[in-house]
Amino acid sequence: MHNFRTKFIAAGALALSLGLGAVSAKAQEFINVLTGGTSGVYYPLGVALSEIYGKGIEGARTQVQATKASVENLNLLQQGKGEIAFALGDAVKLAAEGNTEAGFPGKLDKLRGVAAIYPNYIQIVASKESGIKTLADLKGKSLSVGAPASGTELNARAIFAAAGLKYEDLGRVEYLPFAESVELIKNRQLDATLQSAGLGVASIRDLATSVPINVVAVPAQDVAKIGSPYLSVTIPKGTYEGQTEDVATAAVGNFLITHAEVSDETGYQMTKLLFESLDQLTAAHAAAKAIDMTKALDGMPVPLHPGAERYYKEKGLVK
Repeated sequence: MHNFRTKFIAAGALALSLGLGAVSAKAQEFINVLTGGTSGVYYPLGVALSEIYGKGIEGARTQVQATKASVENLNLLQQGKGEIAFALGDAVKLAAEGNTEAGFPGKLDKLRGVAAIYPNYIQIVASKESGIKTLADLKGKSLSVGAPASGTELNARAIFAAAGLKYEDLGRVEYLPFAESVELIKNRQLDATLQSAGLGVASIRDLATSVPINVVAVPAQDVAKIGSPYLSVTIPKGTYEGQTEDVATAAVGNFLITHAEVSDETGYQMTKLLFESLDQLTAAHAAAKAIDMTKALDGMPVPLHPGAERYYKEKGLVK
């Protein structure tokens, strides 16, 4: 019996090694998913994507990296330190243009598009106690605008410019991630937070259940002044506890971006599995409900990855 078992195990090991030999090109596949802070929307979706890719792409080893989001993610992609990343549309556009003020060392020429996913709503929330109801009310008050040069902070700059405001008009500017901004408001050390995220983001839900809030409108005429890729949208009433009416604001599309050195096959699989696994992504975060293949190419600021393009051709979205 012992002899048979040894032979059986050896045969199994040989079959395994032959099998691995056949996929040796894929066996080395490493997919690092670049996300954002753990209290945002990118992170839970990134965790779900890494599981989907780990199971669905033969021989792939996946990991999720929490980051400062858009700007850092795009710089890491350019350096080949990640295979797929979440990023805001305006950050991707500025990266391709090499906008140094936005935090890019030069034109990021290796970025390639995978898909437009869901819109980020620019959500400005103040404690009711602060008395802030409009953008003009922010004058002399304290506001957190997101991590420095993050996608959120780039949105804050654009909104302020359109509303004729400057950071200098504020009493105090904090450059803090979502969760930390919320903690300061709860502790009465901050009046308001600007967060660019999917609707129902955990950080604002947490804030709204802890203290009474006002959701501050970004009027449609201000959004129109900024122009593409900004859109005029509504935060529906009841999105957050205590929000009794619809609030106008701006949205910017989110994108999944990869880089030119990722193989065509991996780019194809990453795109295909994204759209074949929407249930799993929606279970990870409700923002994924807005992911729609027919809108996957809308406003794409960089060239498509050849693997993604192959998938969209199969689906008749690219001629």
